[in-house]
Amino acid sequence: MILKRTKAMRFACLFLFLLATVFSGPTYAEELSFDDNLETVALRGKVISVEDIEPDESMRNFVQMEQLAVVEITRGPHKGENHTVHNMLTGHPLFDMYLTEGRHVILWGELDESGEILQVFLQDFARDVYLYLLIGLFILVLLLVGRVKGLYTIITLSVTIFAVFRILLPMLLAGYSPVPVTIVVAAFITAFTLVFISGLQRKTLAAAIGTVGGVLVAGLLALLIGGAANLTGFSNEEAQMLLFMEGAHIDVRGLLFAGIIIGALGAVMDVAMSISASMTEVYCANPSLCFKELFKSAMNVGRDIMGTMANTLILAYVGTTIPLLLLFIGYETPWTTIINLDLVATEVVRAFTGSIGLVACIPLTALASGMLLVRTNNRKQ
Repeated sequence: MILKRTKAMRFACLFLFLLATVFSGPTYAEELSFDDNLETVALRGKVISVEDIEPDESMRNFVQMEQLAVVEITRGPHKGENHTVHNMLTGHPLFDMYLTEGRHVILWGELDESGEILQVFLQDFARDVYLYLLIGLFILVLLLVGRVKGLYTIITLSVTIFAVFRILLPMLLAGYSPVPVTIVVAAFITAFTLVFISGLQRKTLAAAIGTVGGVLVAGLLALLIGGAANLTGFSNEEAQMLLFMEGAHIDVRGLLFAGIIIGALGAVMDVAMSISASMTEVYCANPSLCFKELFKSAMNVGRDIMGTMANTLILAYVGTTIPLLLLFIGYETPWTTIINLDLVATEVVRAFTGSIGLVACIPLTALASGMLLVRTNNRKQ
């Protein structure tokens, strides 16, 4: 009976997700959209030939080399057209794009009133094909190793991406308060993922309670400490650019705390489900265990998980700031200066509040799971 209910719930969740996907209109324009009314248009091309030439005398202080490339448009209404692109190389690895024959590139084209291309400019290398191959490999590995569970993982991951890009981000752009919106979306992701993977069972409910509780602890603690430490939310360039986005009314400081909630969600959900599932298996093997014994067993499991998962969160945040840390060490920046920088303080709050939320979900999940298992069994008796 439980198995039938679980399958029915999975199909119901999948049906609702597909229904939402079909009837929700696209939130963002496609990357390569061709519109004759626009002055510029994004193009995809392939380098047919390229020639390296010396820059003019007047440009040699700024440009080390100039490339004259012929690019063929490979998609859209202008497919098959050849255009010449001038590429300036300054010697800076961030801005230089050295073209070679056969390289696929993304271009910007200027259009006249009739929609014909007047001039083409180089924007960036085309990298999406390799990213799609990597995603395809990820899906293949999930299916080969996980089989049915791997398929469930792909579906829940798709729902998570859908919730973030079609619900969370549009609501944030519309000016809704970031923290409440993120909490609601995080709760939805948690409920869908756990129910779809495990069905409506006691361990699912316990894991959901632990996950939501841990994420709330992380978010509220970040809100409290961030306010006391006067974190601005403008610690990176992208957050600063949001101020100049036309028509956007975004609480950038609230985005900081929303990001902490989303960043901690995956790890907290993993810990909560691991504890809940382990506790359920222990109780099924020995139904005579009392609440105290179950709680103690769950805490022992949680303590073993806690060390590695806390390291996972901390190392993930440290990994994104290695260049900054090298700058501090290389220039022998005083510790007082480092720890009081808004950027550093933001990352410290992000890492440790997420880790505290992860630790908090352990007793919450153990408590919820123990109460659900023991009380449900007592009622049956």
